[in-house]
Amino acid sequence: MQVLIGLETEFIRPTTLTLLASLLSKHASQLDFLLGSIHHVHTIPIDFDHPTYHLARAACSPQTDSQLFADYFDAQHDMLQALQPQVVGHFDLIRLLSAAPDADWRTLTTSRGERLWTRIERNLAVVRSYGGVLEINTSAWRKGLRDPYPRREIVEAWRGLGGDVVVSDDSHSVAQVGTNYGRLKGFLTECGVERVAFLKRRKGGGAGMGVKMGAGGGKCEVGYVAVEELW
Repeated sequence: MQVLIGLETEFIRPTTLTLLASLLSKHASQLDFLLGSIHHVHTIPIDFDHPTYHLARAACSPQTDSQLFADYFDAQHDMLQALQPQVVGHFDLIRLLSAAPDADWRTLTTSRGERLWTRIERNLAVVRSYGGVLEINTSAWRKGLRDPYPRREIVEAWRGLGGDVVVSDDSHSVAQVGTNYGRLKGFLTECGVERVAFLKRRKGGGAGMGVKMGAGGGKCEVGYVAVEELW
């Protein structure tokens, strides 16, 4: 079995990206891949509990869920451009503690009339431009949401761009390993996903990670397995 060593990003404040770039450069020889994710907006956690989520929303202008969503996707865009993570994790985590976590992203606008879907399409295009893959994360089901992360309209849009997906249970304990994987095949099939990607080390080790993954960057390349072969 090949065990890969990865690093998951954070983006608490703009200086976080500088710190991450330094860490990636310093430890490039030990790291195989980078997973990009966002857990804070305006320096405040958005997936810990409702009180802290409400603090993050209160830091927005105006203080609404939709504006917090917009600020989240803008922070995600900055992270994607700066670090180009090979895997993008729980793409729409921001919906977890919102008032309507199962709302269709295509229907939502900010109080200024801006379509949130435009930001989502923009971010997906960035990931596709450098060859990243999107994580389908079943922990959203464990937390009571209708779809995994990201919601099906995002997965369908990503598939339309020709993008690939990896799967994850985001387990935080032994008991959570493989949680809801039995439901995942149906979801992927409904979204038109026919293959699942996985990372593997390049033969000969590949180039060092450097600060960015970039198209073809890092030590890992992508392999594939058909959805039908996984269950």
